[in-house]
Amino acid sequence: MIDKIFEEKKRRYDKLHELLADPKAIANTSEYHGYAKELADLTPLVQSYNNYLKLSRDLMDMEKVLSEKTHDKEFLVLAEEERHKLKSALENSKHRLEELLLEKETVSDKDIILEIRAGTGGLEASLFAADLLRMYSKYAVKNGWRLELIDSSATEKGGYKEVICAISGKGVYGKLKFESGTHRVQRVPDTEASGRIHTSAATVAVLPEAKDVEIDIKTEDLRIDVFRAGGKGGQGVNRTDSAVRLTHLPTGIVVTCQDERSQLKNKAKAMRVLRARLFDMKKTAQDSRIAESRRAQVGSGDRSEKIRTYNFPDRRITDHRIGLTVHNLEEVLEGELDEIVDALKIEDKKLRLRAAA
Repeated sequence: MIDKIFEEKKRRYDKLHELLADPKAIANTSEYHGYAKELADLTPLVQSYNNYLKLSRDLMDMEKVLSEKTHDKEFLVLAEEERHKLKSALENSKHRLEELLLEKETVSDKDIILEIRAGTGGLEASLFAADLLRMYSKYAVKNGWRLELIDSSATEKGGYKEVICAISGKGVYGKLKFESGTHRVQRVPDTEASGRIHTSAATVAVLPEAKDVEIDIKTEDLRIDVFRAGGKGGQGVNRTDSAVRLTHLPTGIVVTCQDERSQLKNKAKAMRVLRARLFDMKKTAQDSRIAESRRAQVGSGDRSEKIRTYNFPDRRITDHRIGLTVHNLEEVLEGELDEIVDALKIEDKKLRLRAAA
């Protein structure tokens, strides 16, 4: 299994060297950078695979030496020790290949577009959406990531009907990819006089951010509408047609952005979101064609899937996909997500390696 996968990657690695030497690719800056990035991504995999092959050959040679009966006892003892070292190194090399493969297959090094939307629960759901945004913002700061607000629809009470932001930094998608789904909260709202616990929900989507070379959006496939941004009035209201609505005609995806005062900036941000949604659609379609791979993931990433419950009275958070329960709700909402994130990553790795075996 490992040999077949990496032989294909090695062939692609060799082909990329040819493509990068092609004058046509050199003349096309976007295409050239795309090939160069793909080659850079493949290089550590191919180098590790070459090391794995060398260790395999060395072990076979040592096995051949040990099968011969012409050597003295002292030499055979040393050869046996060397064979043991080679077997151990080969096993470690195989594990490293598996880790590299899973890491690259899940595009863990990509930046993300994070979308949070209030679900069932009215005002309380919008307040919970704001809590989730704050949680991810604090987690981003803790990891040294950059969070940029793209668009939002705020409520008068400080909640959000919808908020979209970009998070960039090392390993962002790898850590946050399991956050997609429905997050449920159980607590007593401030407006509840009788002290009755309410259940509300917000949905989260984590989309790996796509670059121009990965998702090509044709001009003729795009309808662009501009309009005046909404506001509460006063000096801060935008009096120009700066808000932008993009409609991708082939898929029907609509993206609206109005947070910036500049129409060009709003269009650029909306394009980032559109590319991310199209890339996610493409990735989901690929995953669904590989049934075994799909089953070997922790959760489907579908926003309709209930993934986690935040119970305030008991200070309890339960992740339903892996049956994990922690009792540090306040700390998690302050951005201390590592315990949950690490548990999800470990379980996902187990499942994916089992499926690849």
